[in-house]
Amino acid sequence: MTGAGEREVVAAAVIRDGRLLLAQRTRPPELAGLWELPGGKVEPGETPAEALRRELREELGVEVIAGDRVGVDVPLRDGLVLRAYRAEMTSGTPEALDHSALCWVDAAELREIALVHNDREWLPELAALLGGT
Repeated sequence: MTGAGEREVVAAAVIRDGRLLLAQRTRPPELAGLWELPGGKVEPGETPAEALRRELREELGVEVIAGDRVGVDVPLRDGLVLRAYRAEMTSGTPEALDHSALCWVDAAELREIALVHNDREWLPELAALLGGT
């Protein structure tokens, strides 16, 4: 749950065949070209699961079901908190509708890719989900 004055930003850990889906940012300029777990802000009146479903529909054109939390809370500016959730893709094929590219990475590739700083907080948990150590 978010605390008083806290707004949540959700990120989806979509895993298929031992690989994690990452999206390449186009903005802001300081983050353009870096990779991230797809997601976005929870809107007022939305649950984190609803936000994850909406964001992945908008950004990737897929339907997902949100699952368990992954890793720690990552504090962001302006009272925002970033949280990752497992997400099961139930339909659609991911497309880069709001990103410059998409890729599927295994645990070793995850450690090498240029991931946004905030998402690096979850590397141990994400690697474990992918069967890496």
